[in-house]
Amino acid sequence: MAWYDRFLTSLPEVASPTQKRLAFKQKLTWTLTILIIYFVLGLIPVFGASAETLRQLEFLSIVLGAQFGSIISLGIGPIVTASIILQLLNGSGLVKFDLTTPDGKQRFQGLQKVLSVFFIILESFIYVNLGGISPNPGVSPLLLVFQLFLGGIMIMFMDEVVSKWGFGSGISLFIAAGVSQSMFIQLFSPLKQQGVDFAVGYVWQVFQAFINLAPEVASKALGAIVATLAVFAFVVYVQSMKVEIPLSFGRIRGHGIRWPLNFLYTSNIPVILVAALLANVQLFAQLVNKGGVSKIAAWVSAPNILQAVIDKNLTGLMAAQGFVYLLIMTSGAVLFSWFWVQTSGLDSRSQAKQIMSSGLSIPGFRKDQRVLERLLDRYIKPLTIMGGIAIGLLAGLADLTGAVGTGTGILLTVMIVYRLYEEIAKQHMYDMNPMMRKFMGG
Repeated sequence: MAWYDRFLTSLPEVASPTQKRLAFKQKLTWTLTILIIYFVLGLIPVFGASAETLRQLEFLSIVLGAQFGSIISLGIGPIVTASIILQLLNGSGLVKFDLTTPDGKQRFQGLQKVLSVFFIILESFIYVNLGGISPNPGVSPLLLVFQLFLGGIMIMFMDEVVSKWGFGSGISLFIAAGVSQSMFIQLFSPLKQQGVDFAVGYVWQVFQAFINLAPEVASKALGAIVATLAVFAFVVYVQSMKVEIPLSFGRIRGHGIRWPLNFLYTSNIPVILVAALLANVQLFAQLVNKGGVSKIAAWVSAPNILQAVIDKNLTGLMAAQGFVYLLIMTSGAVLFSWFWVQTSGLDSRSQAKQIMSSGLSIPGFRKDQRVLERLLDRYIKPLTIMGGIAIGLLAGLADLTGAVGTGTGILLTVMIVYRLYEEIAKQHMYDMNPMMRKFMGG
């Protein structure tokens, strides 16, 4: 074993469960516990930080699952950035990981953890030194860096706890929690900002606008609410689209199942990676705040096209920026979809191996893994490309509508909750049905 393998295996980690499958109540308890800890950490402010410099970064908190101004101001940014770099390195062949073996998976996860710690330290220094979170007079900047580092490390291990002991992943859980909190405030908050006559919540704005005879305010609020509901309904519909491949049990004639391949084959992972990448670009531009960098940031952010149409001030520049944003979201989603399939065991070879190990085969075809792999290629490769295009377009168009919680945030939240529901239902069925437990090898 090489020295770097010994180093990666010696890194601290959350212990995995000793039993093969955890009980439903145990998983639910761990998931809710981590969620409560996440919200509590979001209420702990960075000691010695100036409150005046925090507001400029709040618009990125939804995508990064962060609570700016608290000790978890970094959010999932460092973890996702490390994952993006590894995906690109592995997908391009510069660094190759054999994720079909336990050693390869352990090496990949260990290197991801090292990169995550590196980006936690790097982003902590960037936030403080570029003025994103500035220290009060007499407070050492290193104190702020240490608090951000501590919060980033806690987020990293909380993500690992959820992945091993709870439902889904911590990254998805934190994004869904942040978006849900933001949506609730933007929809239902009755509070007013200083110098504004209307409440923050769009629902309250509609009633107040009708009472005060302010049709422009009412149309903007209704537009945001309708856009939110439309994005929500469309995401649920697309999420349910799938291709089902009929499979039969080799030893039991007349009995079989259908192997589902979702239209959004890689789920929400590509959008998370693209959104986090764009958020980092916008964050860097906001902190540097120079003309050239700011212009670049304007082309990688979504203009509110719907509001511009209502205000009758839509310009050609805004339309061009919206088109470029759609192009970046779509091409980025396709790129990361392809890389994710190759590195997460979703490729046709891994799926064929899983099907064969379950004793299943496709009726009318020879029971050979190579035959099954070629057949799956007909479905998986097109689904990877088309699903990436669809989810990139959906996220981009949703952002351009100015939906509550951002379109990307709603899309991610709906898909995360949908997947959590499927996993919880599967786990509950497993716990309740002894025959299902026996079939799944429990």
